[in-house]
Amino acid sequence: MTAGSVAVTLALAGCSGGGEGPAPDGGPYTVAKLQAGVLQPADVGPTWKRPEQSSPPVTSLIPLCPGLATRPPVPGSPTVIAASMADEGDRGAQAFDQMGLVYKDAAAMEAAFASLQDTMDACPPKASRTAGPRDDTAEAGYTETSTIEPLVSGGWKGFVTLRHKVYEAASPGTADVAVAVVGQGNAIIVASYAVYWVGQHSTGPEFTADWRRLVGTVLSRVDAKHPS
Repeated sequence: MTAGSVAVTLALAGCSGGGEGPAPDGGPYTVAKLQAGVLQPADVGPTWKRPEQSSPPVTSLIPLCPGLATRPPVPGSPTVIAASMADEGDRGAQAFDQMGLVYKDAAAMEAAFASLQDTMDACPPKASRTAGPRDDTAEAGYTETSTIEPLVSGGWKGFVTLRHKVYEAASPGTADVAVAVVGQGNAIIVASYAVYWVGQHSTGPEFTADWRRLVGTVLSRVDAKHPS
């Protein structure tokens, strides 16, 4: 990650924490329509890259809760679209994960979304982890807090979980994660933006602006292929 900035280079649509907007009415969402919303590394910045190794088939989602939370299984039987990219450097890293879930109809989507809502509702607001024996891959001890906000963008409605992690003094650093879950018609989109800073640093307002810009751009691209 480049020193002194975590801002993405996109200058497109954002999304809001509330309000109403028109929903597209172009028939069911398809895999092709959701694939159109997938951001490429070049869309975000010159230092972003896809993982070098191919990802295994997706059977679970990004954790919604703080701490050592279990990854919730993909609800229902959708067709899954997934893509990941990251920007890593000596001062930290940032990552963006996208998932599109295409269901057979709106009823199947609503049932799946309700299960994710139940998982989110059961999340504790805070979690801590004490550092154990350390090796090169072990995570330091930390305290992580989580808040939940409603999320609306056009006809997409759902929620976003915002997690802030502060590491122990022996391994100073912070991490912020936004996981957006929104649904419309027969589709659910799950998008996660994470920023990790080494040393004493608080992400600040730019984190909010960045995750809103990324998620909003994904949704606007999907809807551009799904006109009203």
